[in-house]
Amino acid sequence: MFTRREMLAGTTAFAVLAALPARAQTGVNHKVQMLNKGKKGAMVYEPDFVAASPGDTITFFPTDKSHNAESIKGMLPENALPFKGKLNEQITITIEKEGVYGVKCVPHYGMGMVMLIAVGTPSNLDEAGAVKHPPKAKKRFDELLSEVPAA
Repeated sequence: MFTRREMLAGTTAFAVLAALPARAQTGVNHKVQMLNKGKKGAMVYEPDFVAASPGDTITFFPTDKSHNAESIKGMLPENALPFKGKLNEQITITIEKEGVYGVKCVPHYGMGMVMLIAVGTPSNLDEAGAVKHPPKAKKRFDELLSEVPAA
């Protein structure tokens, strides 16, 4: 038989464990809208900066037509897989590697429709910052890259 004290301790331990939040095995799903007009102007991703963890997913929603999400060569962590969504289609990517990921909308890249995903330690920050872009995209990336915490 258990004493009253042992039963109370066991019940308390169970209650504490039951109150802890469950951890998803696959991480968080970050939602990004592809918009003709948003809070920061025309042809934007909202949000345009996502801080993620390895195992998180990013889902791009074609809220407005004629947009896609595509990784930018030179703006991916080493060994990260590039991705390319089709126009007007939702795409979900899983982030596996730490670093920064540059994303563009191909039809509106020249208009500055870009975003940045920062994951863990930004090991490729210098390489990502050295990539050439059209003027509006470069200006936007300069702003976004300044938001990434230093290692």
